[in-house]
Amino acid sequence: MVRANQIRTAVAGLLMGLSMAVSAQSWPAKTITIVVPFPPGGTTDVLARAVAQKLGPALGQSVIVENKPGAGATLGAGIVAKSNPDGYTLLMGAVHHTIAPSVYKTLPYSFEKDFAPITTVALVPNVMVVSATSPYKTVKDVVAAAKASPDKLSYGSNGNGTAQHMIGTQFQIETGTKLIHVPYKGSAPLTTDLLGGQVTMSFDTITPVLPFIKDGKLRPLAVTTAKRSSALPNVPTLAEAGVPGINIGTWFGLLAPVKTPAAVTAKLNAEVVKIIKSAEFQKQMADIGAEPIGNSQADMAKQIKEETTKFSGLAKAANITVE
Repeated sequence: MVRANQIRTAVAGLLMGLSMAVSAQSWPAKTITIVVPFPPGGTTDVLARAVAQKLGPALGQSVIVENKPGAGATLGAGIVAKSNPDGYTLLMGAVHHTIAPSVYKTLPYSFEKDFAPITTVALVPNVMVVSATSPYKTVKDVVAAAKASPDKLSYGSNGNGTAQHMIGTQFQIETGTKLIHVPYKGSAPLTTDLLGGQVTMSFDTITPVLPFIKDGKLRPLAVTTAKRSSALPNVPTLAEAGVPGINIGTWFGLLAPVKTPAAVTAKLNAEVVKIIKSAEFQKQMADIGAEPIGNSQADMAKQIKEETTKFSGLAKAANITVE
């Protein structure tokens, strides 16, 4: 009886493996959707569309982008986590998703357990930026004004629990200042209010603000990574500007629901990495201030684990929670 059960289990496993193999061989047979958990116009959206444009022809199927903003990027992630794991629904995830487990009391998914990493597409430095009409010319100007008038200056973010929120939080810790946090649903509405002076500053990724910096409408004060950005070589790091201890950039990467066939995620990794390494894509990334990555699935999984641990410590130190 025991042996019969073992045989049935083995046969079932073999049939499942064969089914997955057949499924992977026939994939893709229809349109693939990349879910972006932010509104159009932000860095996540720009990168997703850049990948989709080239991934479609590479796979011989249409690849479309759907924007599902809300809840600090967790709404879109939850939709993908619960979708059919057949390789037709993907998530353009970001560093924000490694922050969420530490700041949200409850989430409808586990970022580490419910997703299969495909590859990290790019890393985009964040930049501390103010309106060109702002009286603040340097980081020291901002710190001095914030200390003179606590809870008067404000900074916008892409939402509670996002990288911009965490950078602003750590900035206050390192400088001993108190700022007002104003969360938005994405970079586009945030940048509009920044240009209009409704918020004092932001720590957004370079991509959405770079055109306005080039046009002289926004003034960059410092980048938030350990080294300067190639897109803004004359802009100092926060450490160079007198605020050491902050090294946060924003990475973006593709993921699939965890039970997606391994052959499918492996094929996606191979095709997307090929796109990322192409000269055309590399130039496209340089133009928007992004640093292309294109790593292995295992390396992306390791990155997610390390980032989740890092932000957990910061969230606890600052006592950040989101309902």
